[in-house]
Amino acid sequence: MKIHRRLAIAALALAAAGGALAQPKNTRIVVSFPPGGPVDFVARALGEQLGKELQQTVIIDNKGGANGALGASDVARSPADGSTIWITSVGAAAVNASLYEKLPYDMNRDFAPVSLVANNVELLVVNPADPAKNAKEFVANAKAAKQPVSMGSSGIGSIPHLAIEQLIDASGAPFVHIPYRGAAPAITDVMGGQVGGFFGDIPGLIGHVKGGKLKAIGLASTKRHPALPDVPTLAEQGLPGVDTNNWYALFVPAKTPPATIDALNKAVRRALENPGLRERLLSTGAEPAPSTPQELAALLKADTAKWSKLIRDKKIKVE
Repeated sequence: MKIHRRLAIAALALAAAGGALAQPKNTRIVVSFPPGGPVDFVARALGEQLGKELQQTVIIDNKGGANGALGASDVARSPADGSTIWITSVGAAAVNASLYEKLPYDMNRDFAPVSLVANNVELLVVNPADPAKNAKEFVANAKAAKQPVSMGSSGIGSIPHLAIEQLIDASGAPFVHIPYRGAAPAITDVMGGQVGGFFGDIPGLIGHVKGGKLKAIGLASTKRHPALPDVPTLAEQGLPGVDTNNWYALFVPAKTPPATIDALNKAVRRALENPGLRERLLSTGAEPAPSTPQELAALLKADTAKWSKLIRDKKIKVE
């Protein structure tokens, strides 16, 4: 009996060891942008708390380039065991397919949704010296100007660019779009007075707004933002239809088992409910917004349809 008992205990130990070895030791979050930007900040803040929830080391791996395609391709080729997660903004997930004739990845074929992480509406900012007190005045002044007012974006087909196109449709103002290679140079030129206005993610602008280097005049959202409660939405100012949510979300390789996705989703939800993490994100302007995989799938479908229609109607092409 003692021998059988020892054998049973040994068998259980081996089974337990085998189960442990089957689980990934580390979790890698692939960020489709270079270090230092808003998505990278959210990934690192989330990763720290997610590691505690998973009881694993979470590694942040920046794979910037090709409008998110490099990071997406890396994750699509990774093992479908929950060890590799892709965090991306809406562009690479819901916009790229309409901008590029060929992509090395397909959202429906290559990925499974895990959870929305943060809502990230676009903020319209101008130089502090601009006479407009709000977006309504900014539009009126643009219509009355002898020369067209320019607006910068972080690139052709970016969410800031699409927000400009929505504003043109909503207002009838003849804004001229000036695409930049990234948000930083566009923001610099707004502060320097070379460009009239800019739509951007709140996390990338809130420091400049609070520091007095930029003036916030409107939100491209259906509701006001908790980090900037005094800034009205564009709809409140008589400019409906300018609604951009550059959300950040998590995806895994398509063949990841549903049970693994469910476990990750629950861990992400617990992490985003942590008061310390919530405060950390909100203080920068990123609004925590955990979801179910099904809710993220529905959002992806709706935004893909919305942005593809605008891109098609405006004949926007990547040069």
